Amino acid sequence: MDIQHHAFSQLLLSRHSCRDFLPETVPESVIKKMIALARAAPSSANLQPGKFHALTGEPLGGFVKTLSDISANNPPEPASYSYFPQPMPGELKLRQREAGYALYGALNIQRRDITARKQQFAANYRFFDAPVGIVVTIDKEMGSGCFMDLGMFIMSFLMLAESTGYSSCVIGAFSHYGSAIHRLLSLSADEKVVCGIALGRANRQAPVNQFRTSRIALEDFATFQGFSDRETQ
Repeated sequence: MDIQHHAFSQLLLSRHSCRDFLPETVPESVIKKMIALARAAPSSANLQPGKFHALTGEPLGGFVKTLSDISANNPPEPASYSYFPQPMPGELKLRQREAGYALYGALNIQRRDITARKQQFAANYRFFDAPVGIVVTIDKEMGSGCFMDLGMFIMSFLMLAESTGYSSCVIGAFSHYGSAIHRLLSLSADEKVVCGIALGRANRQAPVNQFRTSRIALEDFATFQGFSDRETQ
């Protein structure tokens, strides 16, 4: 089998972070089926950590308006969990910068245009104007390994969305205002906000949806021992 040209391989390669969506609505029945199917992702001891809170229509509109106001007028909250290494190693900082340059380059935002950069970042808190916004949470008492299980749940959802013609973007910036989001959604006391997910049909003509980030070479992150053939693709 030529795995590189397998349908699922092509699906993996086609998925990207969408930041401009068409206003087309997403049926509740479709969202429910995708989330339920994504729950089939593996988890240690079958704990199945994580919850999805999906919003659309007026509830989404009210949420993003309030959250946008909060983020515009208040500094980020103390982090509820560690996202990036501190300090960021040079090699990882380079990858971060390359991704940022690609994003702002696609939007024709100049490096020193701080106002435009802030405006673009603020779009995170509007779910990039997607017709569906999902807030992802995890039980505060879950161990750090459960974030790995939650990640597999999220990735399964993203691939299901891609397979049905929808696009998505995971929004880590939501963790900057976890307490505010907690209040806005009246979440239970044991829930911690992890991220957001924007979902909808991609505006494929939008410049921001044209760029792609690179991936590091296979030999930089994997080793192979004991194989009788030389094939590693």
